[in-house]
Amino acid sequence: MINNDFKMPIIMIGHSFKYEIEATLKLFFHTARYSFSDDITAADGDSFVVAQVDKDEDIRVSVKIKTDGGEVRDSEYVLPADCESKDIEYTLCRLIYGLLSEITGITPPWGLLTGIRPVKKVIDLMRRGMMEEEICSALGEKYLVSPEKLKIAYETAVNQLPILDRIDRKAVSLYVSIPFCPTRCSYCSFVSHSMDSAIKLMPDYINALCRELKIIGDLVKETDTKIDTIYFGGGTPTSISADDLRMIMQTVQDNFDLDNVREYSVEAGRPDTITEEKLRVIKEYGADRISVNPQTLNDDVLKVIGRKHSGEDALRAFELARKVGFDNINTDLIAGLPTEQFDSFRNTLDKMIELSPESITVHTLTIKRSATLFEKGSENAANPAAEMVRYSVDALMDNGYLPYYMYRQKNTVDNLENVGYAKKGFESYYNIFIMDETQTILGAGCAASTKLVYPDNKIVRIHNYKFPYEYIRSFDKLMEKKGEIRECLLKIRSSQPK
Repeated sequence: MINNDFKMPIIMIGHSFKYEIEATLKLFFHTARYSFSDDITAADGDSFVVAQVDKDEDIRVSVKIKTDGGEVRDSEYVLPADCESKDIEYTLCRLIYGLLSEITGITPPWGLLTGIRPVKKVIDLMRRGMMEEEICSALGEKYLVSPEKLKIAYETAVNQLPILDRIDRKAVSLYVSIPFCPTRCSYCSFVSHSMDSAIKLMPDYINALCRELKIIGDLVKETDTKIDTIYFGGGTPTSISADDLRMIMQTVQDNFDLDNVREYSVEAGRPDTITEEKLRVIKEYGADRISVNPQTLNDDVLKVIGRKHSGEDALRAFELARKVGFDNINTDLIAGLPTEQFDSFRNTLDKMIELSPESITVHTLTIKRSATLFEKGSENAANPAAEMVRYSVDALMDNGYLPYYMYRQKNTVDNLENVGYAKKGFESYYNIFIMDETQTILGAGCAASTKLVYPDNKIVRIHNYKFPYEYIRSFDKLMEKKGEIRECLLKIRSSQPK
């Protein structure tokens, strides 16, 4: 299963639950590849999965699994004929989960939950009036989630719910994409581009981005829409020059009313891109929250993942941000980086707690297909990420950092999670809104995504082109999609009481 050239056959008979089955398999085999068919003769090798649904008077759901030349294991369950499709899907996945737990000896901490927003399920039950014990019992029984993960999900929901209850339904958020980095980290799967390869595109890209911001600004003014939060992400926004950063932030200031903005964030990100001049530009134009993201302070690990800065560079960048006057700083760390050991991660986290940023986000290494690390297969999973994450929960909460947002990704080491922790009052509204999908977010720039949340909770996504040259070349065609933004903003405005 660690050979990326091999595709494990998945035979689906009587149904089309491809996505759900693959997501369940990924809980056990993070970097495996699969081929899907309805040809039962494909079940004759050393590894395969047969997932079958037979409908008669009842519905018989059955699964057969063989891995790595071992014995064939099977399981089945009978459902009533009038059951819903989601019940069949759930039963198939639960049978696969049970067999693979037996075969591999692995018990995924999040159980059958494969979605990226587990906290939403907790909040839904909280809003129905259920108490902590009832919520944990219900989710634990249905999805087989461990008590440890139920606790962190519940604590996150407790801290998130008051913020969600105060959301301004008339307002929207703005995301500005600057998809460039000094170099590409080995774990990275985002659409970002090294400065060496993108430098010739920079003037045209900055001009196109500013044009799009003006177009979006006109729509916001026309529909009398308030901007609630602004977030500059990437890539690494501080990869560009101070002058280019000033041009973009000036364009935002010229085209949007910032008087009611509750949070303005810029991912300063990589320490090797942070200068005093850039920080002063960010401060001048009203951004009040930045990120300084070392990921680790271990110089050997930084080299392995392709970063050109040292741990000391990260500490200096943090202190420089304090000197410039930023009193709301987030730092990102990653648990499970290649070659990182538990003691090294613990030392990094302890040092960051000592620096006392307002928030600390702990990600877990995710091995995406487009990342360099994927080429090495599942060998990357052999690290103490679970121990690191467990330590981070206790250390951060003991030092006054509360979990306030969480998301999960496919192919994450040990099926773990990403959690943002903050001191009380320093939770990022934008991070909460994007995870809960309760507010429209207008995206500008290459690879940005606009998420339109209609008053009836319908969600429509509009994706910009992924690559700078596409974004520049097809800019006018891309702007034709902006009509739907106007429609959504008008409906948001008309649905709210005056």
